[in-house]
Amino acid sequence: MSVFERDSDDEVTRGARAIVVHGDMRADRRDVDARLEEARGLALAIGIDVRASQSFRVREKRPATLFGSGQVDSIAALAMDHEAELVIVDNALTPVQQSNLEKGTKAKVIDRTGLILEIFGERAATNEGRLQVELAHLDYQAGRLVRSWTHLERQRGGFGFLGGPGETQIEADRRMIRDRMAKIRRELDQVTRTRGLHRARRQKAPWPVIALVGYTNAGKSTLFNRLTGSDVMAEDLLFATLDPTMRQIALPGLDKAILSDTVGFVSDLPTQLIAAFRATLEEVMSADLIVHVRDVAHPDTEAQRADVLEVLAELGVIGEAADTRQPPIIEAWNKLDLLDSEAAAHAREVAARQDNVALVSAMTGEGVASLQRRMSDSLTAGSTVYHLTLDPSDGASLAWLHEHGEVLATKGEGDILQVDARLSDAAAARFGARKA
Repeated sequence: MSVFERDSDDEVTRGARAIVVHGDMRADRRDVDARLEEARGLALAIGIDVRASQSFRVREKRPATLFGSGQVDSIAALAMDHEAELVIVDNALTPVQQSNLEKGTKAKVIDRTGLILEIFGERAATNEGRLQVELAHLDYQAGRLVRSWTHLERQRGGFGFLGGPGETQIEADRRMIRDRMAKIRRELDQVTRTRGLHRARRQKAPWPVIALVGYTNAGKSTLFNRLTGSDVMAEDLLFATLDPTMRQIALPGLDKAILSDTVGFVSDLPTQLIAAFRATLEEVMSADLIVHVRDVAHPDTEAQRADVLEVLAELGVIGEAADTRQPPIIEAWNKLDLLDSEAAAHAREVAARQDNVALVSAMTGEGVASLQRRMSDSLTAGSTVYHLTLDPSDGASLAWLHEHGEVLATKGEGDILQVDARLSDAAAARFGARKA
């Protein structure tokens, strides 16, 4: 059996009966009920039949099972009462903990990381997305070979009389995983180079890039559709969008800009996925403006904001790891239509005191015009008057300056044209790249 052909009982199948449990460490900034509800949503996103959910107070992590022995018995009883064949643990588990919990509950166990990987594996639509998910999944599986594949205890014989016992099947499959991961990384490197060429081409173009980021299900794709008139998949579903989508939009004072919809973030996003999707999220890293879409109707909206900023910092977009050029961030407080009148009034009052916040409803369109103005103001902020010299026959460059800046004066002097134009730093850089 190949390393990539798992036993049938190791697969998470659509429609599987499951229970969701969460180990409450009290160190988490998130509401326990909201965390359980999110875990249920993750399971429902791939069609798992969640029969029950429950949190358990974990005062001290047990190296063997995470939960205490009495709690493991309670989880086993809960699974039996609901005829669950799958136990979803909304925490990160070590391979040993996962294996011991399966023995203790007599059911298949999958942790939060594995569940998110299953969702990404089902949703990835492009070749790049599938490669990224496979890389992340292999990285995750590498430490779980003993648990996942029962055939790995076999040993291959050596060659000749002095060949020794040879390598075990598990060693062979680990080698196969390493070889496959190396091949995927080479393919993704090629994708990254191609994306870099496209990005360099866009840098020479006159249009700024705006990246939508946010917690999964915050309404990014709905807002994307509202701003662009597109029909990108937008459902009340966690991780409805995986592959990045880019569209052209018009903003007040800007004829064109490129809007990018990216994958949603989530708390405890698997490190394997952050590394694997770094190429996709490079669009965020090179954006001229980031619009952070937040679900202000969610009880954990502040914790979700912190989770998104944490991932952006890990990617090197913001914080100490970022380069000197950090794009400005606007917060779009979305789902205004879901707030009651009192909560909406309070949100408006708070948003009015902040320069980088726009209160919107992507569903109804309320506040979207205000967000567009803020986006335009941010992209044109810090404009400088540049004294430029053009060839009088270079009408395209003059038209470009009129379109993407403010031409203050023009003066012809023989075979040159002197132009005074007010441009943002981003527009000036693009104009320089364009001339180069």
